[in-house]
Amino acid sequence: MDGQRVTDVVLLACGSFNPITNMHLRMFELARDHLEDTGHYKVVKGIISPVGDGYKKKGLIEACHRLEMARLSTENSDWITVDSWEGLQPEWVETAKVIRHHYAELLAAEKSNDDVDTVNYVKKRRIEESSQHTRRDGPQLLFLCGADVLESFGVPNLWKQEDIDEIVGHYGLVCITRSGSNPNKFIHKSDVLWKNRKNIHVVYEWVTNEISATHVRQSLRRGRSVKYLMPDNVLNYTREHGLYSAESEQKNADVVLAPLQKYLGSSSS
Repeated sequence: MDGQRVTDVVLLACGSFNPITNMHLRMFELARDHLEDTGHYKVVKGIISPVGDGYKKKGLIEACHRLEMARLSTENSDWITVDSWEGLQPEWVETAKVIRHHYAELLAAEKSNDDVDTVNYVKKRRIEESSQHTRRDGPQLLFLCGADVLESFGVPNLWKQEDIDEIVGHYGLVCITRSGSNPNKFIHKSDVLWKNRKNIHVVYEWVTNEISATHVRQSLRRGRSVKYLMPDNVLNYTREHGLYSAESEQKNADVVLAPLQKYLGSSSS
């Protein structure tokens, strides 16, 4: 008799992380609980991938600082890591390409593990599966985001439609709700999301947390306390390096966001 299938999952969150907050980290914990509660998934890793400087978002400080703050924030986590590949690219990289990159890395790591000692690996796997009455699928990469990112799929020229189709249809997505958001309503309104709705995991955060990086930056500019909104070591880093001033908030103020630059010209198709 076949046991229940359990799929290993890696969660990937892309974004500015400008700066990273406790809510960014909570998203991973909420997603893991939700997925593992279904009995179909085992979350084995979380990856934070800060966007590169080429994204040109207003107030976006240098990637080297955002990467270091993300690393500091995950020092005490035994499963969430930070990856610098996207952040160190000289030009902005579409999220779909970032996901492809990490999925290729995931498959390469899986193959490498299998090649170490295939015979022993298979024997060990059979013993584990027979004892747990489960069958394990290959690894799956899920894009982790907040409801604001899901709803940004509807912003003209911010995303390519084929990229949305690939992200949701081929890989899958975990969306964490926020107060005032209604992801299911948005999914119902979007043909591409509705078509792939079975690949979208909506996670309700009942203990609402309205921490936003925008609010944190504003408080830092004004010299207000942001303690308990971000890890202490991240807060100390912002102070040591004098990050988030009135001047830094004006960075890229006169520059068009990279995806809008890229897609505006091709929107007539």
